[in-house]
Amino acid sequence: MVPAVTAARLGRITLLGPAFVAGIAYVDPGNFATNTAAGVDYGYLLLWVVVAANLAAILIQLLSAKLGIATGKSLPRLCRERFSRPVTLGLWVQAELVAIATDLAEILGGALALRLLFDLPVLVGGVVTAVVSLLLLTLQGGDSQRRYERAVLALLAVIVVGFLCSLVTARPSVPSAVHGLVPAFDGQASMVLAAGMLGATVMPHAIYLHSALVVDRFGDQLRDPASRHRLLRASRVDVFTAMTVAGGVNVAMLLVAAAALAGSGADSLDAVHSGLASSLGATTALLFALALLASGIASSSVGTYAGAVILEGFVGLRVHPMVRRLATLAPALFVLALGLEPTRALVLSQVVLSVGIPFALVPLILLTRDRRVMGALTNKRVTTATATVVAGLVCALNVVLIGSTLTGGMT
Repeated sequence: MVPAVTAARLGRITLLGPAFVAGIAYVDPGNFATNTAAGVDYGYLLLWVVVAANLAAILIQLLSAKLGIATGKSLPRLCRERFSRPVTLGLWVQAELVAIATDLAEILGGALALRLLFDLPVLVGGVVTAVVSLLLLTLQGGDSQRRYERAVLALLAVIVVGFLCSLVTARPSVPSAVHGLVPAFDGQASMVLAAGMLGATVMPHAIYLHSALVVDRFGDQLRDPASRHRLLRASRVDVFTAMTVAGGVNVAMLLVAAAALAGSGADSLDAVHSGLASSLGATTALLFALALLASGIASSSVGTYAGAVILEGFVGLRVHPMVRRLATLAPALFVLALGLEPTRALVLSQVVLSVGIPFALVPLILLTRDRRVMGALTNKRVTTATATVVAGLVCALNVVLIGSTLTGGMT
């Protein structure tokens, strides 16, 4: 017979998963681009930004999961029910733009990885990434939800293993890394990049998604108050574990780039790949490309999932995943067909995502502090205050990013 304590632990483990799916958004190709750029251009200086962004992500994802557990509804659906129609439509339009920008980054990442691995044209690579991610999405739904989560976890494992091995090979400077935990900038360009790193981490679609993931996973269990409290406790473990893993990967991205490529001038993911091959060997470069491919496929699938949540929640319209995939894929393929430099387009897509952050964060805070919505799981005042400060800092940094981009401060 399994001891009661062991059985309880196993029961909690089976509740884990939704946060890891949402966590894929925190290690998507946008993170590859911004974190490696930080390591190349500034060494260890901006390591503190990665850590701070991850701490913010933990709080935000906890609130999103709690909203879904307390109400049995997604954030977009609650916005439709609680806000006026003009406000809801405005939120929906910007959320769709965010979904398009998200898909652009993820498709570009997968296309770049396939070019690095197999020398495929980026347009062909974009189509392949889209098709594979859609096939992955067919595992989602109903009794297959756990299978989908396990498939995403397997792709996350590829990313984690790739960067752990690269980190061992790169052997970054521990004293320099510790010094990089002290908040500091080196001119306006470093502030712009820091804001971009934050925008690539606090992804709007992941905020919308997590509330829906817990609803899809736990379903009828959310009707029972005792179950809701149990699921909230499990969700805290889920979020903390998933965000720690994602944060560790982001830290590793920057450390590897800082140790191997600082000052090299590698200004694209292609150049980073070549630089890693020259400084750390072909195996490390291969691991980087494989991790980028896994990131592109997994995050593209999760992005399509989030897009369906956005459409159904804000508008009440449910469409086939293939239709949803095509709606957000078309702009990404159009950019690829234009022949724009992929890494540049990928980084710029983060600007659009940055614009969308306040439109997801503010409703999340307003709803989770409302006892009429949350009941017994309403935020404590200190939680709301902390979340408000985080939202303010996120918005302020993204204003810096957007303003500098528009005035030519980001090259």
